[in-house]
Amino acid sequence: MTLRISISGIRGIIGDGLDGVVAARWAAAMGAWLPPGPVVIGRDPRPSGPMIRDAVVAALCSTGHDVWDIGIATTPTTELAVAQSEAVGGIIITASHNPQAWNALKFLAGSGLFLTANENRELREHHEAQDGQEAQEASVGHVAWDQLGVACERGQAEERHIAAVLALPWLDPDQIRARGLRVVVDAVEGAGGRIMPRLLEELGVACIPLHCGLSGHFPHDPEPTPAHLAELGERVQQEGADLGLALDPDGDRLALVDETGRPLSEELTLVLAMDFLLARQKGPVAVNLSTTGLIEEVAARHDVEVFRTPVGEANVVETLLGKDCVVGGEGNGGVIYPTLHAGRDAMVGSAMILQSLVASGRSLSELVAAFPPLVMVKTKVASEQPPDPEDLARILGALGPGEIDDRDGLKWIGAGEWLHARASNTEPVLRIIAEASSEARARDLIERIRTAI
Repeated sequence: MTLRISISGIRGIIGDGLDGVVAARWAAAMGAWLPPGPVVIGRDPRPSGPMIRDAVVAALCSTGHDVWDIGIATTPTTELAVAQSEAVGGIIITASHNPQAWNALKFLAGSGLFLTANENRELREHHEAQDGQEAQEASVGHVAWDQLGVACERGQAEERHIAAVLALPWLDPDQIRARGLRVVVDAVEGAGGRIMPRLLEELGVACIPLHCGLSGHFPHDPEPTPAHLAELGERVQQEGADLGLALDPDGDRLALVDETGRPLSEELTLVLAMDFLLARQKGPVAVNLSTTGLIEEVAARHDVEVFRTPVGEANVVETLLGKDCVVGGEGNGGVIYPTLHAGRDAMVGSAMILQSLVASGRSLSELVAAFPPLVMVKTKVASEQPPDPEDLARILGALGPGEIDDRDGLKWIGAGEWLHARASNTEPVLRIIAEASSEARARDLIERIRTAI
């Protein structure tokens, strides 16, 4: 198994591509690349986390950086901890939605943002330098005994994150409290299992926790998609709750279950959040190429421009900030609100959804019913090497009249439907996503591609 290296960081299976030595070498490269100053680290609670943390801490201290360890924390909490401090960077130890055996390092600049494509290339050069001639002549990036960094625990990161959300100008905790909402939260035993219930408590929402114990042992597939939310849907029905919130292990993605117990496509999280916000803060939006076409529907309602980018949070953020967008994200349930911080944040997304419910006086199912019925189907095919681009273009062209976007894999865009095929940044798979007016049509598009590959 080879290590997955991409704009999303490095990611691999523990003992089969990723181990303490690999983690230490990448953390040392990060330490050599960063300017002098403290580095924040946070992690999700999966069992391999402490081992990887120890390797990362040792490497960063060896390159002269003090390490501020905020412990188990969501990705957005760690991003904020960097952005709101004098830290020069950060490392998040989490494999996000990947299965139990995986772990990863996500790298943050001093802004609290993920590294850009250019910054990732520079980091990789520092990593490769450890094997070069200069590495044989000197310990590249490492410091003498009297310049070593010191590691310490640094608390209150979650408290500061919650306070920042509560201070958002469009959020009205008193109005939410008056609605008397009941919400079931499935944190899949990940990093969001403490902060999300605490945020809901501050908003006066009755929280019914499901898998919020921070054990790191996932009770089901941790990717928050409808196929994995049956238990949450049943619990919403049993409790007579107003909705269910599902997080991934590092708390940057959010999926919803409506009051009937029906799991909603994770694509609808960003649609609903964006529709709410644009009514209060008008401006352009940025999303990736694989995000639902309902984004254009929302943008048309509010007369704003949509910018689409290659997949990868760093790509969306770069455009979001460069075009002064007011909101953006990815259709996997990732809501990005740059007024707070430019990273996917399930807590911010939840605040938008809850405020939308109370301000409209509607149920979640009623909010969803206001949008056209587009259906998205996602699948993946094991693939260490993606198909030849020319072959893939010919296959997509056979789907019918339409345009081809080649900025990230290939995306065919027809009349009211599309199909996107691209190599994953995080797994050795080819992702194939189709959206159409019916599930049958979306599955037909995907099957035609799967058969031809």
